Amino acid sequence: MNRKTLVLPAVIGLLAPVLVACGGSEGEGKSGDAIIVGTTDGFTASKEAPAPLDPAYAYDVGTWNILRQTVQTLMVMPNGGGDPAPEAAEECGFSDSGNERYACTLREDLKFANGDRITAEDVKYSIERALKIESDSGVFALLSTIDTVETKGDREVIFHLNTADATFPFKLSTPVAAIIDPDDYPKDKLRDGFDVTGSGPYTLKTEVKDDKVVKAVFTKNPNYKGTSEVKNDKVELRSFDSAEDMGAALEEGDIDMMTRTMSPSQIKKLQDDSGTDIDLIEQPGLEIRYLAFNTNDPSVKTKAVRQAMAQVINRSELTAKVYGSGADPLYSLVPATVTGHANSFFNKYGDPDVSKAEDLLTEAAVTTPVKLTLQYTNDHYGPATKEEFEMLKEQLNDSGLFKVDIKGEKWATFRPNEQKGDYEVYGMGWFPDFPDADNYLAPFLDKDNTLGSPYANSKIRSNLIPQSRREADRLTASKSIEEIQSIVAEDVPILPLWQGKQYIAARDHITGAEYALNSSATLQLWELGRGVSG
Repeated sequence: MNRKTLVLPAVIGLLAPVLVACGGSEGEGKSGDAIIVGTTDGFTASKEAPAPLDPAYAYDVGTWNILRQTVQTLMVMPNGGGDPAPEAAEECGFSDSGNERYACTLREDLKFANGDRITAEDVKYSIERALKIESDSGVFALLSTIDTVETKGDREVIFHLNTADATFPFKLSTPVAAIIDPDDYPKDKLRDGFDVTGSGPYTLKTEVKDDKVVKAVFTKNPNYKGTSEVKNDKVELRSFDSAEDMGAALEEGDIDMMTRTMSPSQIKKLQDDSGTDIDLIEQPGLEIRYLAFNTNDPSVKTKAVRQAMAQVINRSELTAKVYGSGADPLYSLVPATVTGHANSFFNKYGDPDVSKAEDLLTEAAVTTPVKLTLQYTNDHYGPATKEEFEMLKEQLNDSGLFKVDIKGEKWATFRPNEQKGDYEVYGMGWFPDFPDADNYLAPFLDKDNTLGSPYANSKIRSNLIPQSRREADRLTASKSIEEIQSIVAEDVPILPLWQGKQYIAARDHITGAEYALNSSATLQLWELGRGVSG
């Protein structure tokens, strides 16, 4: 079969056909019946982060992708996008006109994978536990609009909110709202290590070396009751140190599919090659990358410094030279495909202009060149991150207004240091918890934000975010959302850089690969199956 690139629209769940190759059944991996998937995501337990897979702590796309296979939430995002639908719940909905009381009824006879019965009290325990622990990852803030959780009988859960929150159903679809077994998760502390007890499509067994998962084996959960149709009995997720090693394993047939993160050169090679038995699938994505600032740090405390960086950085050059067709310039925290997006940074700064940047610094009496260190993680967002930061350094230094150094660190060190405020400027990525503009703004700008950022704008926190959440019609909420974006462009606590596409490469005996990632970069291993190759 000739290699083909499938370019899928955002609403992939509406596509009827699946990719099925034809011919023999060779090259099906080397672990028996397991479908083997490669990733460069690393899963490490450390002193700073001893509980990477606890739903009350986990808050990155890699760990969430493990949890989404193994735990269950009351709501779930449908394959084709749109509003959340019941998952562990039979039905859910607001029971008042003010979007402040939300009630769910559990499915009948719901069980954890270990056979223990699930009741409304387990849901209450799980939610209250995440809120009580308040882990330093900041993930608990997704549930911050919850005031109290009430149960009625074994199956009914009622959430009383402290403010109107039309996005609450989306938040109940995220792993922090997962239903976990109270017998295995202490009420007031995190569960260390890599064990997970849930009621999702799979159970999990990990192979760990030097506190790092090298292999995660997902086995079909016979007790699962939910909306997902599990099309395989076992999937093995293997972590690779580099995209090159992962790609070589796919070419050799040691793995069946590779997902995030491929290098730009790998993607281009797969796009250009023909006659292979590997299929490349391209999908729109909602991933963004940005620079964040510790606005208390003396080097960037003056707003003009941050504004000058926004005026100098050339996003078009950055994306074209580093990521090619895999990324587009982004001029707001809200991606271009999400309702409420506004090109706020372009509206304010226009094209890159060194003289305008110099004027900003001169007016603020800032001595140039401004000395800065840009920090980035060298093992979390893909192999092109170093090249990206080398180009950012070059652009800023070539302006003559900055003297920039760059430094890369492993995620296990980088993330805790960033949260402690050790960095002045640092690069981060964001995959949405749910596809709504609120989730590109509140996690960075509200109280208890995920970055631990000291930036606080009272109008955003006290007025605009609550105002946008009162609107069930998200188009109506756009006015508040657009004003938030304008304030961010003025104050520059965060500097958006680009919006990415997402890719999967699979051997052509694997079916369902085009459904294995949704638009929010959620891995859906249950969609994978085996066909035949030829």
